[in-house]
Amino acid sequence: MKVEAPVAASSAAQTVAALIQRARAAQKIFERSTQAALDEAVLAAGWAIMKPEHNRALAEIAVRDTGLGVVADKMLKNQRKTHGLLRDLRGAKTTGVIAEHPERGITEIARPVGVVAAVVPSTNPGATPANNIINALKCANAVILAPSPKGHSTAALLLQYINGALARVGAPEGLVQSLPAPVTKELTNELMRQCDLVVVTGSESNVRAGYSSGKPALGVGKGNVAVIVDDSADCDDAARKIMASKIFDNATSCSSENAVIVHDAVYDRMIASLRKEGGALLTAAEKDTLQKAMFPGGKLSAAVTAQSVAKICAVAGLSRPELAKARCLMVEETGTGPAHPFSGEKLSPVLAVYRARDFDSALRTLGDIYEYQGNGHSCGIYSEDAGHIARLGHELTVARVIVKQAHTFATGGSFDNGMPFSLSMGCGTWGGNSFSDNLNYKHFMNITRIIRTIPENKPSEEDLFGAYWKKYGK
Repeated sequence: MKVEAPVAASSAAQTVAALIQRARAAQKIFERSTQAALDEAVLAAGWAIMKPEHNRALAEIAVRDTGLGVVADKMLKNQRKTHGLLRDLRGAKTTGVIAEHPERGITEIARPVGVVAAVVPSTNPGATPANNIINALKCANAVILAPSPKGHSTAALLLQYINGALARVGAPEGLVQSLPAPVTKELTNELMRQCDLVVVTGSESNVRAGYSSGKPALGVGKGNVAVIVDDSADCDDAARKIMASKIFDNATSCSSENAVIVHDAVYDRMIASLRKEGGALLTAAEKDTLQKAMFPGGKLSAAVTAQSVAKICAVAGLSRPELAKARCLMVEETGTGPAHPFSGEKLSPVLAVYRARDFDSALRTLGDIYEYQGNGHSCGIYSEDAGHIARLGHELTVARVIVKQAHTFATGGSFDNGMPFSLSMGCGTWGGNSFSDNLNYKHFMNITRIIRTIPENKPSEEDLFGAYWKKYGK
């Protein structure tokens, strides 16, 4: 007996099919563009968000409608991330022949992936979709956004600006679209099923849905950055950078520091430096009060997510006057895992502080934290010891080791490091992801290879096995 599909599912499929059809028609025209035309579209989309009055409007509507973050910080994020991305893309070849390897007889040709479904979070409703759109356009793709329900108004305004700019440079209509409001799970899941490539930044459930959609997917792992401060560190420099990074946009970034692990020899000095930068250390009783408010039932409360310290204190009922005036709340922690929720991601200006007797102890604590949350993402270290830095890269299951830098500003690309500018950081197999680098334009491109014959390159068995036979025999 044939089972009829639910009306809601049928409606979602039809709604998405109409968007996909329009996107495919536009993309087929757009893929015939020259590199110069693609680059012009990229600049049009970039200026559409970086234009100061547009940037302010997007930041204001994002904070107003999501209730998350800080307007000034979102403006800086929108501007800085887009500026950096445009720097990365300048001069990059993304259409036609992009490489010749005559010694291998291979010619590489860049080809678009088609229609990209970009699932974007409420924490970055302007910067993340702009990043995805620009990368997609650079490689001659169309893109359809699946914003969070609270972020839909920001996405709608962003698309208004971007589509106006694309029309000005003669790009075909329908290249950049969004799911209509109200955005539902049914619509988002249907979009992922019908598109050509899924890019997901946001909740674990959305990432899992992307990977199970049946389409190629680029999803990112959970953040929960921890940073080691060893006995060789400049504590004042470390505290200044950690605090600036931790409080940025009320810690909406997955790259925001959630824990600092301090060598015993400099622990008191580091706490003093953090206090000088505006950190307030809670008493054991205050920590318990905050934990009950932040993690009711063991889960992070939306009431404190991406809120100011003053708002968090009000929600938790922390009455010590100096706490509400602090830039960040600090809690001393010793354990990890569900029984110690401060060891996990907090998405708020709250920092867990661990004391380690030596570097081996610090490394074990870092590993324990990531066994609980954040495996594969990234970690940081303040140290002058090259051996300590190297051990993090060789022993810890992270895709990035950030050395003496403010993590939020460094992990996703910075003008003073070599990482690609991105708001989506792959965490490799450790974090359940299919990639371990920063999401960038190369992920939005197919490559066709023309293969010609070359002089035969076939080593003899003696060449292959000679050393092995000599050592072990035949």
